[in-house]
Amino acid sequence: MKKDKGEISSMDGSESNKEGPDADLKNGKPKEKTLSVGFFELFRFSTWREILMMVVGSVCSLVHGAATPLMLLVYGVMTNTFVDYELEVQELADPNKTCQNNTISWLNGSAVERTDNTTMFCGVDIEGEMTRFALYYIGIGFGVLVLSYFQIALWVSAAARQIQRIRKTYFRKIMRMEIGWFDCNSVGELNTRISDDINKINNAIADQVSIFIERISTFIFGFMVGFIGGWKLTLVVISVSPLIGLAAGLMAMAVARLTGRELKAYAKAGAVADEVLSSIRTVAAFGGEHKETERYDRNLVEAQVWGVKKGAIIGVFQGYLWCIIFMCYALAFWYGSKLVVETKELTAGGLVQVFFGVLLGAMNLGQASPCLEAFASGRAAAKSIFDTIDRPEIDCFSEEGHALDKVKGDIEFHSVNFSYPSRPEVKILDDLKVVVKAGETTAFVGPSGSGKSTTVQLIQRFYDPKEGMVTLDGHDIRSLNIQWLRSLIGIVEQEPVLFATTIAENIRYARAGVTMEEIIDAAKQANAYSFIMSLPQKFDTLVGEGGGQMSGGQKQRIAIARALVRNPRILLLDMATSALDNESEAVVQAALDKARQGRTTISIAHRLSTIRNADVIVGFEHGRAVERGTHSQLLDRKGVYFTLVTLQNQGMDTDADKPEKTSEMVVTEDGLERAGSFSRGSYKNSLRRSLRQRTYSQLSNNLPDAISGKLEVSSELFEMEEIETNKKKSKGKDVEPAPVARILKYNRPEWPYMLLGSVGAALNGCVNPVYALLFSQILGTFSIQDAVEQRKQINGICIFFLMVGIISFFSQFLQGYSFAKSGELLTRRLRKFGFQAMLKQEIGWFDNPMNSPGALTTRLATDASMVQGATGSQIGMIVNSLTNIGSAFIIAYYFSWKLSLVVTCFLPLIGLSGVFQAKMLTGFATEDKKALEAAGQVSSEALSNIRTIAGLAKEKHFVAQYEEQLQAPYKGAKKKAHIYGICFAFSQCVIFMAFAASFRYGGYLVNNEGLQYMMVFRVISALVTSATALGRASSFTPDYAKAKIAAAQLFKLLDRVPKISNTDGQTWEDFKGRVEFRGCRFTYPTRPDVQVLSGLEVCVDPGQTLAFVGSSGCGKSTSVQLLERFYDPDEGQVLIDGRPSDTVSVPFLRSQIGIVSQEPVLFDCSIAENIQYGDNSRSVSMEEIIEAAKKAYLHDFVMTLPEKYETQVGAQGSQLSRGQKQRIAIARAIVRKPKILLLDEATSALDTESEKTVQAALDEARQGRTCIVIAHRLTTIQNADIIAVMSQGVVIEKGTHEELMAKKAAYYKLVTTGAPIS
Repeated sequence: MKKDKGEISSMDGSESNKEGPDADLKNGKPKEKTLSVGFFELFRFSTWREILMMVVGSVCSLVHGAATPLMLLVYGVMTNTFVDYELEVQELADPNKTCQNNTISWLNGSAVERTDNTTMFCGVDIEGEMTRFALYYIGIGFGVLVLSYFQIALWVSAAARQIQRIRKTYFRKIMRMEIGWFDCNSVGELNTRISDDINKINNAIADQVSIFIERISTFIFGFMVGFIGGWKLTLVVISVSPLIGLAAGLMAMAVARLTGRELKAYAKAGAVADEVLSSIRTVAAFGGEHKETERYDRNLVEAQVWGVKKGAIIGVFQGYLWCIIFMCYALAFWYGSKLVVETKELTAGGLVQVFFGVLLGAMNLGQASPCLEAFASGRAAAKSIFDTIDRPEIDCFSEEGHALDKVKGDIEFHSVNFSYPSRPEVKILDDLKVVVKAGETTAFVGPSGSGKSTTVQLIQRFYDPKEGMVTLDGHDIRSLNIQWLRSLIGIVEQEPVLFATTIAENIRYARAGVTMEEIIDAAKQANAYSFIMSLPQKFDTLVGEGGGQMSGGQKQRIAIARALVRNPRILLLDMATSALDNESEAVVQAALDKARQGRTTISIAHRLSTIRNADVIVGFEHGRAVERGTHSQLLDRKGVYFTLVTLQNQGMDTDADKPEKTSEMVVTEDGLERAGSFSRGSYKNSLRRSLRQRTYSQLSNNLPDAISGKLEVSSELFEMEEIETNKKKSKGKDVEPAPVARILKYNRPEWPYMLLGSVGAALNGCVNPVYALLFSQILGTFSIQDAVEQRKQINGICIFFLMVGIISFFSQFLQGYSFAKSGELLTRRLRKFGFQAMLKQEIGWFDNPMNSPGALTTRLATDASMVQGATGSQIGMIVNSLTNIGSAFIIAYYFSWKLSLVVTCFLPLIGLSGVFQAKMLTGFATEDKKALEAAGQVSSEALSNIRTIAGLAKEKHFVAQYEEQLQAPYKGAKKKAHIYGICFAFSQCVIFMAFAASFRYGGYLVNNEGLQYMMVFRVISALVTSATALGRASSFTPDYAKAKIAAAQLFKLLDRVPKISNTDGQTWEDFKGRVEFRGCRFTYPTRPDVQVLSGLEVCVDPGQTLAFVGSSGCGKSTSVQLLERFYDPDEGQVLIDGRPSDTVSVPFLRSQIGIVSQEPVLFDCSIAENIQYGDNSRSVSMEEIIEAAKKAYLHDFVMTLPEKYETQVGAQGSQLSRGQKQRIAIARAIVRKPKILLLDEATSALDTESEKTVQAALDEARQGRTCIVIAHRLTTIQNADIIAVMSQGVVIEKGTHEELMAKKAAYYKLVTTGAPIS
């Protein structure tokens, strides 16, 4: 028992450490973590009925706790009966003696007198007595059955009711919070709170309380039984128990400390992994994979050492615990038998009763401690939830505020100042004054971030302004009723949110009691009617989660219909058409123009074409309205509006939301591209885009599980939708658990340790049965008449106890140490392999959010260490259990096979009850989680789209839906309370029934077959202890299933074949460095909808310098990544020396390329090591380093540093300035002696002075090499051999600086205007 406790505490130690830092991060303020609610405050939502249930439940637990100590009293009397009977049998063995009138007499009738002149009692009716005891046992058993059922059922159902109430209150409260509160609390966190935190509260107020009460009561009654039976012995046993407590305490401390050390040591390796994975491109470019694996492995050694130390220390302490326990037994039996035999203060039964009473009490006290943990975490969890429930807010359910009888629709902003609560330091609106007249269309324009959308949110009263006010028809909107105000407003957003229901339902959301005619009418007004009627299910078509089954244009039109069905006085259009392609845009625009008539309309747009015909245009800049007027008036003012218009007309549409120009580019007179034709064409395309857009908007909510696997073309996107919705719930559930054989294969080199550990485990398994043997032997000694012989036997047995203690000390140590050693070695090996496998993957793999550096490092940290649970400790557990059972059976069947058969019938039940009790320790939290998934879906849909719901004033609807979804789990929980109660009751009373049957039959055997009574005790205690131990052990196996799944995830990684890993490709001697791109088309795997390169054609000869110029996002850097083979083009080829790049060996190709990027990545080591990193295939000598440093104009600066080349650069090179970092990167590229040099905006981030130095260094480095330069500043590339101007992923013109200037086209325009290109 004690052992298991140790294991638990050790696990908790490590867990809590792992959780520490993250837990603080979640709360933002580390201080708050410690705050918690008072324990009784957890019950603040209980009604008198529940309080009554809990009180009755507590009384039941109290009485139930007294049952086991009560059983000990019976047990004690029973032992005495057996001893008396045995003595009588021995006396009557003499043929001269007989039993008359319950005293032993000689045949002549005179009583036999002992040495001390007492007569001896006889006539024990052993079977009658045993029947009486059996009835006692059955009585206690039934009592326990009833009590424990009520104790659990009452507490659990009372908790279920309270939790139901808390859930409803909490969700209701969240749904009426003002929007600003949501800015400060992420949706993910709220969802976790709704599920996990409330579950934690549940754990703290349900069964755990009753079990805690029961255990404490057993503790108290156990000690009472001890003191009643014999106070001297009780005190002796108690005096030793601090040693046990001390051991447990020390062990917990040592384990926590060592786990800390181990985690710290692993944190170093983790930091290496994180650093390497974050800068994977640099590592790949410089071929540092092998070097990094070694560096990682070196750091793992230390973690492994601490892990082994931890295992050893746990082994020592567990050994010490068992040793002390057996020494206690020895002491107690030695002293107890002295009291029985010499001073006669105790009977044999009294000894048993005292000893077990104290032992039981102590054990239950120990088992009560896990409950305290549940209480603590429940109190901490309740803090945030109760705080939210008690918080004041803009309440959207309130009936307060008045409604105006007649609404004209004049909106005015009076000197409004505003900043978002989540970013109070950024001022969004700065003294804004705007008037919007009733019935007019007012357009807000301005650069992004100038506060346009914010005004819309203030009108809907999602936020209240910090200063100033917003008025409707002259009334401050704060004085109006929120629900009424929002019912006047129809809003159409850029990314309209549809709910996962039918089209008709979505439109109906806008207003209660909408008829079908009105819906159809609104759909017609929104130009949506015809497309809806063409769908097979018409208005009953499901739109999919987030509207995923609809195209962008269709979603927009449904949203417009939804806005129109309200018949709003005020229509807000927030970039309503920006996400559409041209065709849909025209249709939607027409619908909006229809909708605007006769309403106050505020339109926000980026595409100015859509707002030309507005009545008033207001120009925004930096949170102020800087100008207002009609289109023509503002053009004359030459202000904000004018710049926006000219920029857009230039065709240099800076916005990301412009449609893709897939058509062929036409270079016109003024050299800026105009697309030959804009048609995006097919509905399928727009559908695909909207699908994707939706996917992205979702990605931001649940990064890890959203992208499952590949994203390629639209057909797959449809599958992806389905996968996504399933995957949201079960991250990583789809991994088949790994076969144990394969895990063991990785652990093969450690077989000697595993063998030793198994020997230790086998010895530990024999401890329980041996204990049963010795215990019954002690009871046997009390019936020996010869005092000397009796003393000798007792001493012998006590010495035996000591020996068992010492042996178990060593065997526990052996098991702990050996399995820790093999487990740690396995963990280290798996981490190394896993890390190696990660570094082998192609770069595209790292773009997937599931493989972000953070996710990968945690995977290395946790998965690998979890796998241990499936090998060493698991084998130990199995060996231990087998020997335990085996030896118990051998002992039992050897001494009395008949009785053993009877006891064996009960074994499965006892074993089950052991499993069950262990399950009770862990609680039933996991099953509850599943039941709540449906409710979880409602809550997460509601919270993700809170703005739309608030705008539609539909909060009540979602609250109702949520509460409806809670009904089923709640009913389930109440039903489970009873099932749980029955199971618990059964598991509690089984042992009493087993005792009743076996002791009654034992009495029969003693009477009729002359079985020695100590054999009865021996058989029963051997089998019962081993059964309960087994049941407990089976559930304490460190998460075996988890280990297998973790292993499976690791193996999946190890088995993944990277898409680009052509190590056995071509290599050749005279590498020249001619590079040619032929018709390359490319999209990034994570953004398949953005065509980055659309037919790149450019060629550069050995020794030439090619410069790419163009606005950001035109594919310049992408071309470099294709050359490095971080990615392969979707179509076309990259030729190197005339050979297609995908046939060339990757390491060989990369070894010929040196790269200097805009933000060079340096590693956390010395300057010299960073430069050496340039060539990882050999060790670079100091001379070479210095030579490279001189070429990079770095040497002089390094010599001024105190430690010269040994100076540490800090994490990511943070100790150095940008120019210094850049020059180290250049030196690193030079050391490589590359044939091709890639400079990706190598000087863009520098100030002028450093730029000159770095530029000189670069010019030096370019000598005699093929060089590809990407530049933002045109001055840096005027002396390039070829300048290629790129736009939209193709080269629109190329030539030397002079040629291009003469052409007077795009390049000329860029140079003369000095326009920034990015």
